[in-house]
Amino acid sequence: MSATQEEDKKPGDDGAHIILKVKSQDGDEVLFKIRGNTQLKNLMYAYCDRRGLKIDAFSFFFDMRRLRREQTPDELDMKDGDVIDAFRPMSGGLRANQLQWSYMIFDKIE
Repeated sequence: MSATQEEDKKPGDDGAHIILKVKSQDGDEVLFKIRGNTQLKNLMYAYCDRRGLKIDAFSFFFDMRRLRREQTPDELDMKDGDVIDAFRPMSGGLRANQLQWSYMIFDKIE
């Protein structure tokens, strides 16, 4: 590598690994060793593969912000031992043509 290439190299490009913990709602924890410049989609796909589910079955959050697949640990300033929360989206709800009625009962206070 030439001297100019060495100077252009960013601190996060040294290929250093960090260990991230992915924690699910049921308390299951999985550790991943990942480079700081690797897109998080690799971690997300590996986690879902271990759980036997599609990637759309989970939403991933770090510091209460939803993660995008193209983000990297360096972008998010992740450190060794940080926790990523994996949530399964809630299912159910109303169909588009279904009406919902709610009733409120107020007791008369004397």
